[in-house]
Amino acid sequence: MRSNLPVVVIVGRPNVGKSTLFNRLIKKRVAVVEDTPGITRDRLYAEAEWNGKRYTVVDTGGIVFQESDPLAEQIRVQAEVALAEADAILFMADVTNGVNPDDRDLANRLRGIKTPVYIVVNKADHPGRDSNVNEFYVLGLGEVWSVSGLHGRGVADLLDAVVADFPKVDPDAPTEREEIRVAIVGRPNVGKSSMINAFTGEQRMIVSDIAGTTRDAIDTVLEYKGEKFRLIDTAGIRRRGKIQGTVEYYMVNRAEKAIARCDCALVVIDGNEGLTDGDKRIAKIAYDAGKACVFAVNKWDTKEPPDGEPRRKTPLKKDMAKIIHDNLPELEYAKIAFTSAKESAGLEPVLDAAIQAVENYSFRLSTGQLNRLIQDACFSRPYTSKGRALKIYYSTQVTARPPTFALFCNDPDLLHFSYERYLINKIREKYPLEGTPIKIKVRSSHKKPE
Repeated sequence: MRSNLPVVVIVGRPNVGKSTLFNRLIKKRVAVVEDTPGITRDRLYAEAEWNGKRYTVVDTGGIVFQESDPLAEQIRVQAEVALAEADAILFMADVTNGVNPDDRDLANRLRGIKTPVYIVVNKADHPGRDSNVNEFYVLGLGEVWSVSGLHGRGVADLLDAVVADFPKVDPDAPTEREEIRVAIVGRPNVGKSSMINAFTGEQRMIVSDIAGTTRDAIDTVLEYKGEKFRLIDTAGIRRRGKIQGTVEYYMVNRAEKAIARCDCALVVIDGNEGLTDGDKRIAKIAYDAGKACVFAVNKWDTKEPPDGEPRRKTPLKKDMAKIIHDNLPELEYAKIAFTSAKESAGLEPVLDAAIQAVENYSFRLSTGQLNRLIQDACFSRPYTSKGRALKIYYSTQVTARPPTFALFCNDPDLLHFSYERYLINKIREKYPLEGTPIKIKVRSSHKKPE
């Protein structure tokens, strides 16, 4: 979920130090960091702060315009996308190589662009190289900045100029909240369509129908407690004739497509039939996709008459919740709501659970708090395998949605899945984070990130 912050895009040919500067910006002045890592051709996003002004910084792959490799073309496409959303462009070059033909090609592409462009000549590690920076004025894009991304030399002056040119933002202007995308998934005939109709029938909700991305599906947009929801319904998709595949194949295919578009998967279960293998398959799709998750046990009026306290835990509800958690222990964090779409009962707890799940899905934890938590957990229960002790030296959150933490240790192979589960449980003891998975990535402390 990206905020409406100014966007600073770093571009340049390969090996001029774009990633070094990117890392310096997010490590030295960062408040909250969200990394969206990918392979080389992808863009990498993070949030940073300078002089009290927060912004999004985007790293791009090295651009070579004369390269015919398909990967290079992908890099160019990704860079074009990044430039289209930029409020400032850092055009990086390498002082040790002088002006390169690829630098000239990129300068020609940027010429005439309305977005401010800063020529950042990197690897000026000492004042003796400053005189060589002047030749980059030949690119004709304005001021040239001499920096060392590795050592930080000149970076402060550059950032002072960049943030001073950010677009003016009215602090009193209302900001539009991003919609919560909820995929309503489940086996055929569990009541997905009835649930959509029940949601849209509530008088306090503002409803409109918007065509979705699939030909037969309709997204429903509604507002509830000041939040905008987009309900991604798969119920309208029907099996077409003469298409090979089983009913289960189409059920799973629909669920996968809907879950790929959502923030939170609402897994609808038929309370009259109980938990089935099909329900478990769909729930695990949401888990494998790393999405927030809520269970809605529908048709509960066939078990108990609706009452005025839908959150009240009755013995029947406790038994059903136990069945779900026993059969899907990996989704124990998912909240369970009991509904009757037919009677329009229990709908508010479903939306409340989805709001909470998505908030927790975007949870962030400071590096200091995480390190203290992990070190205390390791102290309370040390782990040894084959005579070797696991040592976790450093921990940090690398992304949200879902919360994902990197642990740098002496040997990643020592971390057994049971101990990983123990560490996740320790995080949940401090931060319950209902509705969202927590991911852990283990890395060797000897392999430093670029």
